[in-house]
Amino acid sequence: MSNKFEEDLSKLIELGSDMLDDLRIPWDDGKKEIEAKIKKMGIDKKEAEEVLKRIKGSFQDNYHRWFSEAYALIKIVLPDRLEEFDSLYKQNPRRKTIDSLSYSIQDWMLGIRADKNDFTGEKSFNDYASIVMRFQNQYQIVKTARSRFQSSLFDIKQITQADLFDSEIHAAQALLKNGFLRPAGVIAGVILEKHLSNVCNNHKLQAKKKDPTISDFNDLLKNADVIDTPLWRQIQRLGDIRNLSSHNKGREPSKDEIIELINGTDKIMKTLF
Repeated sequence: MSNKFEEDLSKLIELGSDMLDDLRIPWDDGKKEIEAKIKKMGIDKKEAEEVLKRIKGSFQDNYHRWFSEAYALIKIVLPDRLEEFDSLYKQNPRRKTIDSLSYSIQDWMLGIRADKNDFTGEKSFNDYASIVMRFQNQYQIVKTARSRFQSSLFDIKQITQADLFDSEIHAAQALLKNGFLRPAGVIAGVILEKHLSNVCNNHKLQAKKKDPTISDFNDLLKNADVIDTPLWRQIQRLGDIRNLSSHNKGREPSKDEIIELINGTDKIMKTLF
């Protein structure tokens, strides 16, 4: 499993490097740097031509596949950067104008370009430079994901557990959609409890009870200054909703409460390690 993820990340970084070079070829400085990089490889002219052939057109040909594969890996390895990675691609639905700040990679892939002045023919902004900048940022996030993967702070078990928990969250959402409030709440609560247990293990925190609860793990993390008071209160709140779901005695949890539990658990899984 570990080798598979490392191989996939390495391939994405290698392909991303070609795609970035492809975008930079039209610029004189970029072209010179690429030619210098190829020269350092110590290859003959024919091989150099093959490398250039591989690079040219690689962004347009491979971006959608590269984005999809990178998105899936970042979601597991570096979830706190996922929203940023996604925003560099997507159009902002609330934008009122298209300029250098609001222009997106999605615009470029759809063939949308900067407006031109009717008299001078000049573009209102440099759309090409915007794309290079945005993709360069995405590429750096993928490289950061590999650094985190190789870090001693990252446990390979987190990959498989995160994938499993993500599937269970989807199961809870499906139950909620079909009106099974208590079962949905129970599943989300179990996921939250397991995740908090993993976080405690990551920080070498040991619960005294044989069967610790969400509340026990929550207190351990707060007392060790791993989480602050607002997050501690939020987790306590989610634990209360979980208890409502688990115990038949007492009132039925509301739909809004189960939504809060599922969404809260999903967020904590992606931000607390």
